[in-house]
Amino acid sequence: MTDALQPKPGILDIAPYVGGKSKIDGVAEPMKLSSNENALGAGQKARDAYAAAVGNIHIYPDGRAGKLRDAVAEHHGLEADRLIFGNGSDEVFALLNQTYLQPGDNIVTGQYGFLAYRISALANQASVKLAPEPGFKAEVDAILEQVDDRTKIVYISSPSNPTGSYNTAEETRRLHAALPPHILLVIDEAYAEFVTAPDWESSFPLAKDAENIVVTRTFSKIHGLGGLRIGFGYAPLKVAEAVDRIRLPFNVSVAGLDAAVAALSDEAHQKASLELVETWRPRLTQAIKGFGFDVLPSVGNFVLVRFSDAARASAANDYLHTKGIIVRPVGGYGLPDCLRITIGTEDQNRAVLDALSEFAAS
Repeated sequence: MTDALQPKPGILDIAPYVGGKSKIDGVAEPMKLSSNENALGAGQKARDAYAAAVGNIHIYPDGRAGKLRDAVAEHHGLEADRLIFGNGSDEVFALLNQTYLQPGDNIVTGQYGFLAYRISALANQASVKLAPEPGFKAEVDAILEQVDDRTKIVYISSPSNPTGSYNTAEETRRLHAALPPHILLVIDEAYAEFVTAPDWESSFPLAKDAENIVVTRTFSKIHGLGGLRIGFGYAPLKVAEAVDRIRLPFNVSVAGLDAAVAALSDEAHQKASLELVETWRPRLTQAIKGFGFDVLPSVGNFVLVRFSDAARASAANDYLHTKGIIVRPVGGYGLPDCLRITIGTEDQNRAVLDALSEFAAS
């Protein structure tokens, strides 16, 4: 007799990704502030385009994402043939890992880096090396210390989820300059549109003349299209062409393509989304600090609140649930004493502050 069918080595050792909770028992309509979704939702242009796409959902989408490819290239000043489109930027990471990693290789990322980088690396029988982040941000020297002769990809998030930190343009340039040319540097800019820090800049210009940089973006955050799963990467042409050989042929839907094109042109919605975050990010930070809790500096559409210990964070999470509020525990990132709170609407933000004020006094 043969053994039962088994997945390849290491698959069952991978901890599956767990998304932000969306339900509370006994609460019909909880305030979901656990997934960094756009509090304003999708803009009207994207909604209208999605509705109009219903007439074409019996037709396979354009496998090259032609209209969206051209729109993204024009919007960001990029070469269209160097773009990789995916079912969210998560799929772009998975495609890069699948294209470049072999058993025994490794990726390097920050201690609190996005979990999606690690999962698909492990699925390709590569290992993950974590660079310490004592200041809750990716440190160039710490990353470089982890690089060895089996490193194939280095991932950084700027801004970073869940910490809200970022790397300056100078830091990113220094990291790239120190990496050997055969190592791919992937810079995840999912939250780029929310950054107002003067010493941050997009890495698109840095990637333009580089042979080993991929910059990724998503339509899930400021554009409010998380449910449609659309992301892209700007890569060297040889990388884009290699990835295209293994990418599933119709990995972005008809409705998703049309909605993303419309969202990209909806400057009013993007402006309103940014203004909401700019208004409430400092207010939440200041108020929550005033309750006696630490709040890490954030340039994203969320704040990370740090409590005295894991038990206190868990108690705060439970108390917020009694008020119908869902936030994100981040123990899976090695931060059991923290809760990540998405910046919501004014009413939602005020409800969070009221609840945390009561919890602090309890």
